[in-house]
Amino acid sequence: MSKTFTKAEVANFKDEKNGGLYIIVDDGVYDVSNFLEEHPGGAKILKRVAGKDASKQFWKYHNAKVLEKYGSKLKIGTVAETAKL
Repeated sequence: MSKTFTKAEVANFKDEKNGGLYIIVDDGVYDVSNFLEEHPGGAKILKRVAGKDASKQFWKYHNAKVLEKYGSKLKIGTVAETAKL
């Protein structure tokens, strides 16, 4: 069962030495800590968006097939809906 995260919780995971690197793509939360060396664009790019919503950057360079291939291995949860006042 996947976990639900707030954006604030995801923001705490931006350092692989202190808990890991999480990114948000659409409504999914992905732990990319163990994917740094495999990422074709390099670890630096993932570290730059760690703890943030990387949807815009992700879709700029990837298509749905990338999520189909790697998503199930890296997805750890979803982002909770937040009330808009």
